[in-house]
Amino acid sequence: MTLLALNKPFGTICQFSPHPTRPTLAEWVARPGVYPAGRLDADSEGLLLLTDDGRLQSRIAEPERKLPKTYWAQVEGEYDDTAVARLRAGLDLGDFVTRPCAAHEIAQPDHLWPRQPPIRYRASIPTHWLEITLIEGKNRQVRRMTAAVGKPTLRLVRVAIGPVDVFSLNLAPGQWCELPQQTLTLSGQRQRRVPR
Repeated sequence: MTLLALNKPFGTICQFSPHPTRPTLAEWVARPGVYPAGRLDADSEGLLLLTDDGRLQSRIAEPERKLPKTYWAQVEGEYDDTAVARLRAGLDLGDFVTRPCAAHEIAQPDHLWPRQPPIRYRASIPTHWLEITLIEGKNRQVRRMTAAVGKPTLRLVRVAIGPVDVFSLNLAPGQWCELPQQTLTLSGQRQRRVPR
């Protein structure tokens, strides 16, 4: 079994087959036979796990497995307790109702890599950062959730999946490393790996 962690750059499509206008995973990961376990939309950045094991792929991606996924979202507008409470409680997004999640404000991360291209700065519109941890992962879910409470997401970074986090692995955008097979069974234990 192979398990890889990639810090997916902004703009990269979560597929290995060529895309006419966007970079794909093939531009960053030179390891045949692995596939993403779950997805991260092109406009989102951060941790993506890849494996050649179908059962592990399911364990990572399926909400029934309750493997938490943690995101940092830079959102538009002032901080609002009511909006964050609505995120935590679960939201009706029309086609589905989100499960309750963990959500709270965080300081602007000073150790986060710069995004290319950067977020458009508008002096008249404040922004703040939220940390949101889900046990599900519907298409564009975090963006849809923050929009539903009136706080559109400007930048979205997945920082952790279960016990694996992108910062303890020291992965810059586009870098990947191989993880030991038992990584996802070691609750909370995080080991450094050499980036590729």
